[in-house]
Amino acid sequence: MNSLKDLIDFLATWSNWTGPNGILIRTFNHLAISVVAVLVASVIALPIAIVLGHRRKGGFVAVAAANLGRAIPSLAILALALPLSIKYGFGLGAAPTLVALVILAIPPLFANTYTGVASVEPALVDAARGQGLTEWQALRQLELPLSAPFLMTGVRIALVQVLATAALGALVAFSGLGSFIIEGFAQFDDGKTLTGALLTAVLAVSAESVLSRVQRRLTPWVDEYQ
Repeated sequence: MNSLKDLIDFLATWSNWTGPNGILIRTFNHLAISVVAVLVASVIALPIAIVLGHRRKGGFVAVAAANLGRAIPSLAILALALPLSIKYGFGLGAAPTLVALVILAIPPLFANTYTGVASVEPALVDAARGQGLTEWQALRQLELPLSAPFLMTGVRIALVQVLATAALGALVAFSGLGSFIIEGFAQFDDGKTLTGALLTAVLAVSAESVLSRVQRRLTPWVDEYQ
């Protein structure tokens, strides 16, 4: 009960919301670096996955990417990114956090996109070619629309994972919601610790809910056949 009271008191204090280390700025930082990480990972993973899926090659790579994403602890990725960031002059804070989050986001994006494109019936693609469509036109007009549910699932999984993991950036001096958790432990301030944990969870759950609704709107035919 005391911890809950500390949480309510912390959230009810306006000064905790303002300033460079306030809730508003740190929430924005947390959300911004997560979105940027998924965008960068998408630029890296999606073109390769789409091309390999279209050619029906690289299935082993897709499976390996999915398994690798589940096997490597997020903290280990951050630990690997930190010395590289320092070595190349990017220092602490956003740079190593972003690198770690991009690496974390790539496997679900790659695996789901590849699976979606590769799972399109070859007979449909052959029929499209028979209608005179080029390889690019068949990919753009047939394979990508049909694989949209898989692609959206990859984006949703990646963003939720990244939002939930971005709190670890506080360990390398990134000022996000994880900073409240680290500071709370150091200061024996349950209200601050719980605020960081609660808001991180709220962002992840909200992203899951919003992207699930977006996915249903963009791919309504999936629900019709379930």
